[in-house]
Amino acid sequence: MDELGKTEAALVAARRENLAALRSRGSDPFAARRFEVEATAAELLERYGFLVPGQDASAEGWSIAGRMLSKRTMGKTSFADLADRTGKLQLYIRKEEVGERAFDDWGDLDRGDLIGVRGYMFRSKLGEPTLHVTSFSVLGKALMPLPDKWHGLQDVEKRYRQRYVDLIVSPDVRDVMIMRSRLIAEMRRFIDSYGFYEVETPTLLHVAGGAAARPFVTECNALDQTMQLRIATELNLKRLIVAGLERFYEIGRIFRNEGIDTTHSPEFTMLELYAAYWDVSDMMEFNEALIAHLVSVATDGGTELPHGDATISFARPFARIEYLDAMARHSGGAYTRERLLDSGGAQHILRELGIPPSPSHSHALDKIFERVVEPHLTAPTFVTGYPVVVSPLAKRRENDPDIVDRYELFCASMEISNAFTELNDPDDQRARFAAQVAERAAGNEEIPEPDWDYVRALEYGMPPTAGIGIGVDRLIMLLTAQRSIRDVMLFPLQRQHG
Repeated sequence: MDELGKTEAALVAARRENLAALRSRGSDPFAARRFEVEATAAELLERYGFLVPGQDASAEGWSIAGRMLSKRTMGKTSFADLADRTGKLQLYIRKEEVGERAFDDWGDLDRGDLIGVRGYMFRSKLGEPTLHVTSFSVLGKALMPLPDKWHGLQDVEKRYRQRYVDLIVSPDVRDVMIMRSRLIAEMRRFIDSYGFYEVETPTLLHVAGGAAARPFVTECNALDQTMQLRIATELNLKRLIVAGLERFYEIGRIFRNEGIDTTHSPEFTMLELYAAYWDVSDMMEFNEALIAHLVSVATDGGTELPHGDATISFARPFARIEYLDAMARHSGGAYTRERLLDSGGAQHILRELGIPPSPSHSHALDKIFERVVEPHLTAPTFVTGYPVVVSPLAKRRENDPDIVDRYELFCASMEISNAFTELNDPDDQRARFAAQVAERAAGNEEIPEPDWDYVRALEYGMPPTAGIGIGVDRLIMLLTAQRSIRDVMLFPLQRQHG
């Protein structure tokens, strides 16, 4: 055992000794069933903000519960910091008020223990709002020591693996997760106000379609069949358009068996929304309004978000640029429409960029765009008019069959949303699925198997429709100024600890 391990073992042993001492006096920390909580730390701090140093509000008593993050004992008095879900509050306790036995129990409390206290608020001589404790209960014992309070968890992988510890000692991490919850709730309220309603579709599918991604494969014992975890909710949701539901959305977990980096996770959250009788222009207006609203919520009414040492403005309208124009602009005019829309031309551009050959034309265009255009898309920008070859589910432009009515919203050099006017011609969809079969045969494993039943659904008639997918985790990254997708997930996927 190394020195660090020996130190931790000694701390654990000391905590177990304190547990035994508490139990010997009849104060078993694990015997408590409940505790009546009357206020939170934030509520007490706000309610008694008017107190001046030396003033108290002893006429009003409150009970509060949480985790002890520090304890400073000086003879017959002690100060401590208690943290609950809303913040931190200083506690003050005196032996002569709580009694010798209770003060002995207090002496056996360790950093990280859970307690419930009752008392009244006052402001200390140093100006700190404080709860004067008149009684307390031990509600749980931390047998493992918390990381050093000044440094927290420094091991990044351990932070994610032991997120429960990270959240205890890192209030900023907890605040991000609470803000995530607030923003998703606000997203729902905003969408509902447009007359949409929320639905749920299956996670286990016979054919995972709706995106270019490799699925996770599993077995269904009850049906004795191989199944796939969904890579998108798109095709089932569009079946609901055929069914006449017209306006709905789903916020759900998506699974893609691919790489992990600062903006990608094999498991992530996606919002998909569909509106019958809208086109891509209607969806763009909706998308812009939603993002601007969420920025306002995240900034208490502002229009700017921090980004590194600068800020990004979300004042409307957002920038707009055509896909092919963006490719030409950021290549100095070298990457023309003719070269990009030709499969051989796209592969030649890859060689110029030093990128390995791609298994398909669509994959090649994606790699070129990532290298040439995305790094320049810092401000919120709608990139419009994508080639049909990279958009197998979108409707072609009326006067340009090589281009579809589609946009992607980029910000901070990452894709935030993807939307298009939906392809509702079953014959065209069948032909595009057939082309995907050829791509799979050529070795592009990210191309999904065709969902032929979806073509059958289209044959029953689907009205003109616009759809959108928004990467919720990336959006939360943007709104909370986080640099990694793992920093906005409570339990990001980790390699199993050996």
